[in-house]
Amino acid sequence: MNLLMFILPAIAVVLLSLPLVKMFTTKVSKESAKWRLLTHVGGFFGAVALTFCLSMSSAFAADAAIAGTLAQGLGFIAAALSTGCSALGAGIAVAAAAPAAIGAFSENDNNFGKALIFVALGEGVAIYGLLISILIINGL
Repeated sequence: MNLLMFILPAIAVVLLSLPLVKMFTTKVSKESAKWRLLTHVGGFFGAVALTFCLSMSSAFAADAAIAGTLAQGLGFIAAALSTGCSALGAGIAVAAAAPAAIGAFSENDNNFGKALIFVALGEGVAIYGLLISILIINGL
């Protein structure tokens, strides 16, 4: 069962990354991009559901013992959510700030420091989320 827990996620990662190979080697249309996005989102949630089902089946096996409390489990979920959501927010912030910073720098060389501060502020959000998740895990 342990070998199966390593092989299935590896297969899921390979299957989820296969559409990316075609995307980077061919020209992508708008409809194709929508289809790939839906495929990736569906594949992600399918992989999460498969991992959840496999972990629950191994947890309810006769020889498996559940270690930890409900509070610890919810703490780990909270730590994962704080890191994931802050990284997503930082990606959105950098995606908006970096092109504007490059445009401002290309017009005037004196804007480099100001533009770099705005890009760094967006990346700081991810660091704050990571710090909160470390504090949550250390408090458990």
